Amino acid sequence: MARLEELHPSLRKWVEGYSWRKAEFAQVAQAPDPAAARLALISSAGFVLPDMTPFRKWRLGGDDSFRRLPSSLDSSTLINTHRSEAFDHEALDRDPELGLPLSLLKELQEEGLLGSLHETVYSFMGSITRPGRLVRSRAPELAAELRGADVDLALLVPV
Repeated sequence: MARLEELHPSLRKWVEGYSWRKAEFAQVAQAPDPAAARLALISSAGFVLPDMTPFRKWRLGGDDSFRRLPSSLDSSTLINTHRSEAFDHEALDRDPELGLPLSLLKELQEEGLLGSLHETVYSFMGSITRPGRLVRSRAPELAAELRGADVDLALLVPV
């Protein structure tokens, strides 16, 4: 992540004037043992597969939609459609596993440290500056889907 002084002046001015929100989190019961858990991977890297509609980079407030990707995908086929100019995309383009660490999770599963990986990976667009739509509609939609799939844990990889 860039430091404030490294940002382009127009982006720095926007960040300094942004109305940040405070999130309230509910208490969670005892977390399950990862070695016996079913885990879902969620990334805000804005990845899509070649046959998918890209995220809408210029939607006011950010694109709050998400894409369902198979966990069996070849990470070299991922396309980075993240809209933020606040970081250098070169490393993410070169190694998509930085934003979607499927190989690492599969290794953990093979080593018995992770029970199973949900067959669907979820890709969101990062840099959602107006998260209201996301909080009101997309987050509950995804939560219901994960509950229905008997997912015990979710790993969010923020980008």
